Amino acid sequence: MKLKYILFLVLVPIIVSCSKNWLEPNPLSFYTPSNVYVDQAGFEAGLTTCKKEMNAENHGDLCFIVGENCYSDLAVELRESDWNKLTPSSSPRQAILKLFTNGYGYIKNANTIITRIDDITWDDQSVRNRILSEALWFRAYWYYRLVNTYGDIPWVGEELKEAKLDYFSTKREVILAKLQQDLEYAQEWLPVKAANLGGVTKGANSHLLTKIYLALGHFDQAITSASAVINGPYALMTSRFGVDASNSYHNLMWDLHRWQNKNASENTETIYATVDRPDAAPGTWFNNVGTASMRNYGPSYWKVMDATGNRATNWDTAAGDSLGIGNGDVRTNWFFRYGLWQDEQYQWDETPDMRRAKTNWIEMGEMTSDIITVREGSPNFGQPLTKKYYKNLADTTDTWFSWPYYKVYVPTPNYAQPWGGQGDWYIFRLAETYLLRAEAYFWKGELGLAADDINKVRARANAPLITAAEVTLDYIFDERARELFTEEPRHTEMVRASFIYAKLGKGGYSVETISENNWYYDKVMRDNKFFSAPKYTFWDNTATVHPYNMLWPIPQNVITANTLGRINQNIGYEGAQLNEPPLDVIP
Repeated sequence: MKLKYILFLVLVPIIVSCSKNWLEPNPLSFYTPSNVYVDQAGFEAGLTTCKKEMNAENHGDLCFIVGENCYSDLAVELRESDWNKLTPSSSPRQAILKLFTNGYGYIKNANTIITRIDDITWDDQSVRNRILSEALWFRAYWYYRLVNTYGDIPWVGEELKEAKLDYFSTKREVILAKLQQDLEYAQEWLPVKAANLGGVTKGANSHLLTKIYLALGHFDQAITSASAVINGPYALMTSRFGVDASNSYHNLMWDLHRWQNKNASENTETIYATVDRPDAAPGTWFNNVGTASMRNYGPSYWKVMDATGNRATNWDTAAGDSLGIGNGDVRTNWFFRYGLWQDEQYQWDETPDMRRAKTNWIEMGEMTSDIITVREGSPNFGQPLTKKYYKNLADTTDTWFSWPYYKVYVPTPNYAQPWGGQGDWYIFRLAETYLLRAEAYFWKGELGLAADDINKVRARANAPLITAAEVTLDYIFDERARELFTEEPRHTEMVRASFIYAKLGKGGYSVETISENNWYYDKVMRDNKFFSAPKYTFWDNTATVHPYNMLWPIPQNVITANTLGRINQNIGYEGAQLNEPPLDVIP
């Protein structure tokens, strides 16, 4: 029986096509839901699939979180920075369209569990309710991501057993209200501590509920929910721990981001993290590459030449094993690398903030780098990499920028090139909970309490503390960038905050004109100077963004295939002229 469930997980991956059957059941073997969901073990196997799919956020080349950072105030997409070329039919690199289709695939798996939960007789109703609650959480997670990326979208709340071509867009807030209802039910039945890695807990549920309460403008409930996490069995890590704790070269921030430490029992900060182990059976991996973290976030330093025109420090050297084979896909800007880290007291290279410590970053300086030439026979052997051998300084775009090495270093034992291998990764941790509660206090105008929560995170990092007068939404999101880079879905959270601003009618924003005027766009233009003259240009792309790009386009082939209904396109993209009023109730 156990073998059957293992085969089910391996042979029945969720594949979501972009044709008319984007949500049509499509079993790939005879291990179908009808003969798997026949006992508790079958339902647990279904949950295992949901847990594994959470790795889509942070595993693989150009994974979802990569796009979240590329289209934010912190960076641009190296080769796809022009939003005029990102359409409902075209997104060749980043997962602008793929998040929509794949997200519904993950929702489909959770819906199958939810729909079939009473197909069997449960000896223990608490087990039934816990499994149902976990499935509701996974569904809510992906819906939260989708409505804060695409806005109004179709609601699908049950397993689909035949083709369906009559979807209609449902209002974003209606879906959020349904997620709130589901997670409030789940809160009762989830455990304080998961029995198995990747299991959903009360803390993970409360954390996600906090985000949903914020999105709905329920600030008091958000504070209560966040406080339940903060006052629960969690605590910010403040002492060295884990695999490198005895290495005095590193600091606490290094320890916090080693993959081996993220799900470690001594890490009291982890609320929910994905699980992907390099020493586990290949069938358990999300993909063969792993996180691809060094590929996605590091520059192509390995292309830098020495005086002879040969690569000074290639990726296939001992240094390359540690530094990775970066591709510069998340091309961070001056604001992320330097502006975030300086204030009235300190310049970026003087700050006591451990998150910007020299031991945690690889610095590519004005002319030389922390990286040393290691090519045997090079006349520059042992010397720092230098810009002076570039034929054209425009070539530095993808090869020369500093990066937070402590966040992205993951050994790569199972792939031919050092991209960043399998490893556990944070989805939620306590530092974010403090910043979410700070945001709720901000919206309520309780800036002293907001500063207190921000300072909890800053004090742990040994950063200078702030006053209530310094608290703004921009500052809260700047602190998120300092703390949560490579972890948070940056664009999604900025969209959520933009809708709150619009709903409250503050800052000159309104829901009615949000595609023309929004906080997301204004912050991007304030801090991401790649979009200001002289604009960032690489290959044939010049960085361009419009206010309506806050919401990403719905895939056109999904809209076209939906012949009996109406899935609306977001304003600003081709096809929006055909929109109809979205549903204001769950269908």
